[in-house]
Amino acid sequence: MKKVGITGGIGSGKTLVSKVIESMGYPVFNSDYAAKKCLNTDPEVRAALVSICGEEIYSGATLNRALFAKKIFSNDQVLKSVNTIIHPRVRTAFNQFCTSSTSDLIFNEAAILIETGAYKNLDCIILVTAPEQLRLKRVMKRDGVTEEEVKLRMEKQWYDTRKQTFSDFRIINDNSQPVLAQVEQCISQLISS
Repeated sequence: MKKVGITGGIGSGKTLVSKVIESMGYPVFNSDYAAKKCLNTDPEVRAALVSICGEEIYSGATLNRALFAKKIFSNDQVLKSVNTIIHPRVRTAFNQFCTSSTSDLIFNEAAILIETGAYKNLDCIILVTAPEQLRLKRVMKRDGVTEEEVKLRMEKQWYDTRKQTFSDFRIINDNSQPVLAQVEQCISQLISS
């Protein structure tokens, strides 16, 4: 079994690439989805987040995502504390995902795969890139947030040039180069190596 990371900055198109890979029949673990799930369903996580961010971080049983984002992306210490709670749970969930799969290739989509060191547990990395202005527009439209809010999130992630040194493949998602052909080429190389 070969474990492959899919990473890239916010708005780069990781999810698009993941959907293409899933449509080809390969399992993809979405770290962001796993993190969101434990934020809303794990009582220990909830208690820890309330102690870090305050009671107002939850509206009833659901995390107030807008307030949560403001708190973690405006304070590096809060972000670091939250990451130490969430990341080990996401890694455990990924390991369980791998154990339950029979595929020769398993993919893990995660925005900060390299920054957290989680890439060390994978066999290779696919980096998805896109021009910054395009990424800004995508995230503003998708999340209904301001350019300033997106830039705050971007600042917490490494630049593509730094991530590239850890990556084995690069997929350019700039609305001009066909993503499908790039994904097919990656899969072909992964199968043959």
